[in-house]
Amino acid sequence: MTEFGHRTVLLEETVLAVQPKPHGRYVDCTLGGAGHSERLLELSSPSGKLLALDQDEWAIAHAQNRLAAYGERFSAVRVNFREVEHAVREQHFDPVDGVLFDLGVSSPQFDEAGRGFSYRFDAPLDMRMDVRQQVTAKDLVNTAAEGDLVRIFFEYGEEKFSRRVARAIVEHRSKSSIESTGELADIVKEAIPAAARRTGPHPARKVFQALRIAVNDELGALQEALTGAFAILKPGGRIAVISFHSLEDRIVKRQFQEWATGCICPPDFPVCMCHREPEAAVITKKPLLPGSAEIEENSRARSAKLRVVEKL
Repeated sequence: MTEFGHRTVLLEETVLAVQPKPHGRYVDCTLGGAGHSERLLELSSPSGKLLALDQDEWAIAHAQNRLAAYGERFSAVRVNFREVEHAVREQHFDPVDGVLFDLGVSSPQFDEAGRGFSYRFDAPLDMRMDVRQQVTAKDLVNTAAEGDLVRIFFEYGEEKFSRRVARAIVEHRSKSSIESTGELADIVKEAIPAAARRTGPHPARKVFQALRIAVNDELGALQEALTGAFAILKPGGRIAVISFHSLEDRIVKRQFQEWATGCICPPDFPVCMCHREPEAAVITKKPLLPGSAEIEENSRARSAKLRVVEKL
């Protein structure tokens, strides 16, 4: 197993956005390499507390070692972040002053060949964030209907050759099961026209992204997590979310806008009849982006966007 060397994106911007202070209570919904968690603990010293969530037992073990010096100020729960409200209430940790999400997959998950996330290594098709989960990418690739594969690749990967890729997968699996990342990457590569393969990243990138999202129900989990995080947030508390692709960012943006929306009566009504009041204020009218120096040091930061909302 490789060293957990995840590089934290938008570290200072994200941590400062939730306004850490002594005696504050914070939740890191995506513990990962513990970079954001460690900085939150530093800036909320001497008595701020942090509860972190992660599905990956490896991430939690690494963080418990890295953050051991903070003692009882740090605790972690192995759970999908869609369960944030339940986890926080179960730990009697609510209400909280800030919640943080970093939606990027941890670098070690990509870099550990056996996890089956990457087309860079030939490994069993897996892609589960939580290995306790039953359904793997292998199951999905070999059993999903062709139409479902088309939808997954198009909606979650924005792959314009989704129909060709799905057809190639179905044809291949009719002869033999697709077992490995290398095998799938080769099928995808052959299905995409040669002209489209000559430029840009690896031709299987979008398909692998789409499968990962589908296997882990990432978009459904994100929507539930945002709702749960808002429920356990104090008035004046903030949620900060770093997203890495347009589907995630769209969900975050829409949810923040919904919380911040007041009266929805037609404009020709003389008085408000809906009595709807905004529940939050959007702090970032436009998302905060990494600077050129951070992108140069860490290419994975290129697509990161930070949005922040404050509960009223």
